Amino acid sequence: MIRTRIISTGFFVPESIVSNQDLERIVETSDEWIMERTGIRERRIADLSQAASDLAYEAAQRALKNAHLKPRDIDLVIVATCTPDMPFPSTACILQDKLGMKHAAAFDINAACSGFVYGLHIANSLIKTETHKRILLVGAEVLSRVTDWQDRTTCVLFGDGAGAVILEGTREKRGIISTHIHSDGSLGDLIMLPGGGSRFSCSRESILKKLHFIKMKGNETFKVAVRTLAELAARTLEENRLDPSQLSLLIPHQANLRIIQATATRLKLPVEKVFINIEKYGNTSAASIPIALDEAIRAGNVNDGEYILLEAFGGGLTWASALLKW
Repeated sequence: MIRTRIISTGFFVPESIVSNQDLERIVETSDEWIMERTGIRERRIADLSQAASDLAYEAAQRALKNAHLKPRDIDLVIVATCTPDMPFPSTACILQDKLGMKHAAAFDINAACSGFVYGLHIANSLIKTETHKRILLVGAEVLSRVTDWQDRTTCVLFGDGAGAVILEGTREKRGIISTHIHSDGSLGDLIMLPGGGSRFSCSRESILKKLHFIKMKGNETFKVAVRTLAELAARTLEENRLDPSQLSLLIPHQANLRIIQATATRLKLPVEKVFINIEKYGNTSAASIPIALDEAIRAGNVNDGEYILLEAFGGGLTWASALLKW
């Protein structure tokens, strides 16, 4: 039986850092308020010359270098993003061209913060059916372009970055054990970006109403996320006949420290089994899990034969998990 294995990772974040103290000068907030409610101390912000494909390119180059692979070795490029360079061509096609992957197909997916795990679900299916041999999957976001820097409830949350993985098939008893994707469109208004599509195209009115910025009902989203992620993690382990104690590491989407802590508490996971980097980067949406995975590997927190659980929750609403045996 063929399984899908992550053979390489890489990530990239912009150089510019916006700290909580910087935000104190922009909106009515404080470092203490932000840290207490989110766990975020700073976030990276892309230069105006940088788009999602630029961040994705840097992350992808690092993943290729770490795997000792050439562009010709990749036959499919998937980019998970809700902040693409433009509606079309896809950011994946732009990235494919930048990387010189002439023989690879390319497409984007948008499941907001769950996008990277949705991408794993798709890549896993394609590799297991031997439709594709080696896939580059990138989560890349430039959320600073759709953040209302006058809204103190949302501007403290988001950052920019990209994380990449390369996947291929293996006949070893390792790799992706299972993936699980879910959605509930009836709750779509909890996190949304109304403008820019065919519903509210760019106009003077849409700009004045700030429809091109992220809108979020924070308290409602928090409650749904805590309940959903705890249930998702428990169900993923149960379906694979694993006890939480057998899990070596939980790598959650880095949206809010309190959500992460609540999930860990419900699973009775000690803090050393949960990888957290939200303090440095904030919520980077589809990029957060691949960034965290790469950092966890380099920190020596991921070892052969260990069970790793990835889980995410985002706009749509969407939520997803992936259980890996490294």
